[in-house]
Amino acid sequence: MHVPDGFFNAAVSISAGVVAAAGVAVCLRGARRELDDRTAPMAGLVAAFIFAVQMLNFPVAAGTSGHLLGGALAAILVGPYTGVLCVAVVLLVQGLFFADGGLTALGVNITIMGIVTVLVGWGVFRLVTRFAAGKGAITAAAFLAALVSVPASALAFTALFAIGGTAPIEVGAVAAAMGGVHVLIGIGEGLITAVTVGAVLAVRPDLVYGAAGLAKPLVLRGADGSITEATGKPETVEKGGVRPFVLGGLGVTLILAGVVSFFASSSPDGLERVAEDKGFIDQTTDHLFGTWALADYGDVGGIPVGVAGIIGVGLTLLVAAGIAYAVRSRKVKAEA
Repeated sequence: MHVPDGFFNAAVSISAGVVAAAGVAVCLRGARRELDDRTAPMAGLVAAFIFAVQMLNFPVAAGTSGHLLGGALAAILVGPYTGVLCVAVVLLVQGLFFADGGLTALGVNITIMGIVTVLVGWGVFRLVTRFAAGKGAITAAAFLAALVSVPASALAFTALFAIGGTAPIEVGAVAAAMGGVHVLIGIGEGLITAVTVGAVLAVRPDLVYGAAGLAKPLVLRGADGSITEATGKPETVEKGGVRPFVLGGLGVTLILAGVVSFFASSSPDGLERVAEDKGFIDQTTDHLFGTWALADYGDVGGIPVGVAGIIGVGLTLLVAAGIAYAVRSRKVKAEA
C-alpha cells in the first residue's frame, strides 16, 4: 500500500508529514518504557523482518497481490511505541534506497501504514486479550488485530484522498474497493502475524511484549527440598540470553529477503489495482531516486532482487537497532 508521489496535494502531504513527525517524536519518548539492553536488538530484528516480508507479495485475487504492513505485528512483539518506530524505519529505508513509496508521501505512508495500523492493531489485540489468556488466545488476538488493521489503513488512505487527492474520485466506490481488497490482504496479514507471534511464543515468550507475564519464572530447588522463585529478568533464565534468538531470527529474515523474494507475486498490490481501476494511477509522478540502482528492489540497476533484499535488511537492521539503542532505558537491571 505504499503511496507514490503525486497522489496528494501539498496541503495534505505537509499535514500528514507533521502528523507523522509528531507521532514519531511521541514514540521516541514512549519507547524508553519498552526498550532496554535486552529488547533493543529485538526492535532491530522486527524492523528487518518486516522489511523482508513486505517484499513477499502474495496473490489475493485475480491480478492483485498484497503484502504485510506489519504495524500490528511490531506492536505485539516490541510494544506500540517501538512498533511505530520500526515501521517508520522500514518506510524510510524503502523510500530513500528502493524508490518504494514517494518521498513527498512519506508522511502519508508513515501515518496510514505505521500509526494507524499500530493504533488499531494494538487496540484490537488488547481488547481481545482482556477476555482471554494463554498462548492460544494471544495468537488468535494477533490474527484479529492484524486483519482489522489493514482495511483500517486502507480506509484512512481513502479519507485522506477524499480531502486532498489530486484526482476527483467517487469516495464511496473507492472506499468499497479499497476496503474490500484490503480485507483479503488483511487475512494474509493476520496469518503471517499469527504464525510469527506463535513461533516466538513457542520458544521465547519473554520476548513478546504483548505476552508480558506469560513466561514462567525460574524455580530453584535446594538440596534440602526448599523451593525458591528466582528474581531478575527472564533473559537470565533462558539459556544463551537473547543473542541466539536474534541471530536465528536474522538468519530466517535473510533467507526470506535473499531467497523467497524471488517467488513473490508480480501482480500490482491492492492500492495500485484500485488506482488503475478507478482512474487515478496516472497521477503518479516520478520518484526522485527512481533511477538509482536499488530502485524497484534492484530491477532498475539489474541487481538480483535477493541481493537488494539482503542490502535492505542490513540497512533496516542498522537504523532500527541504532535508534532503539539510542532511546532505550539505561536503568541498571537486577540479575538473578
